[in-house]
Amino acid sequence: MRVYKFRLYPAKNQELTLFKQLDLCRFTYNQLLEEFGRNKSKKHIQHYILDLKEKYPEIKQVYSKTLQYECYRLFSNMTGLKQSRKKGNKIGRLRFKGRDWFKTICYNQSGFKLIKQDKRYNMLHLSKIGDIRLLQHREFEGKIKGIIIKRKVDSWEAHIITNGKYKIEKGNKVIGIDLGIISFLTDNEGNKISSPLYYKKSLLRLKKLQQNISRKKKRSHNRYKAKIKVAKLHEHITQQRDDFLHKITTKLINDCKFIGTENLNIKSMQRSAYNSRNINDCSWGKFLQMLDFKAESAGCQVVKVNPKDTTKKCSNCGEKQNMPLYKRQYDCPYCGMSLERDINSAINILRCALEQGTAETDKFLPMKQEAQNQNCNFRSG
Repeated sequence: MRVYKFRLYPAKNQELTLFKQLDLCRFTYNQLLEEFGRNKSKKHIQHYILDLKEKYPEIKQVYSKTLQYECYRLFSNMTGLKQSRKKGNKIGRLRFKGRDWFKTICYNQSGFKLIKQDKRYNMLHLSKIGDIRLLQHREFEGKIKGIIIKRKVDSWEAHIITNGKYKIEKGNKVIGIDLGIISFLTDNEGNKISSPLYYKKSLLRLKKLQQNISRKKKRSHNRYKAKIKVAKLHEHITQQRDDFLHKITTKLINDCKFIGTENLNIKSMQRSAYNSRNINDCSWGKFLQMLDFKAESAGCQVVKVNPKDTTKKCSNCGEKQNMPLYKRQYDCPYCGMSLERDINSAINILRCALEQGTAETDKFLPMKQEAQNQNCNFRSG
């Protein structure tokens, strides 16, 4: 499945209808969750929607497939809790959804129709809502399987789900990459990509906006408007970060057929490091997730290795030494090699990844080691 996101521009009366249906979907979900506490039979919960329609006639204003999806959402959340419990996480019960914690209306299989026009704005027909203007900035592939209407901070989006395949071509390079904070990415050939740190750059503006909230009277309309400004800034930072990650991962897949990277325990790093804010700002987990998805669709191989001692180990002779964070140059006292620590780590990551890879990729190891040794600058004497 592939998802396309398009901006919606509903009229005022349509926006009121969307808010009302969003609240009715939330009410239905909460009622199903309450009934689930009494009777945990899935068949009973599905049939309970009919009882809700008789008890609360206003629920009939929502398309029937949309209400059925709330039952699916409930059991999907329960499955997620069970899987989290199996991993050893401490979890509680499902919570009832408040007004600000429910932001999607789902049309599954039917109840929608895309009406194409000659203009830039097409029309999206939604059952029991009407025709809404949709800014279709690009064509999508495949057949529409479902549509999710999502409430953003001060706008609406349509997520169109199709059965189209994600098409991306791979390259011919074989590289190892080291992730960091100052340099987001460093490969074994010495190429670097600086980390943008969008959240850090917006901290001053965010601080002023949050100070503005504290000056406003609680539960006032001015305080609500100030909160919207903060939420819009956070949304803008997220969009900047996603755009950066999409461009980087696409370029890597277009250039490479084999990528070695670290299998980082990011949660543990966030808890133990004093630099956890910048670690979150880099979003390594999302980067690796995007890289895996795009590599699978292109036929590119991504191998994750244990990051232990990849920084301490000399990429030329294999000896180890302590490398505190302030030490940015790797100077080996045994063989005399002098190399930047991130490049040295990337070379070690590539070597470990090739050893773990398939027999087809093992033949690149001698060739890559020759290229790596050419990048090393040896001390005289």
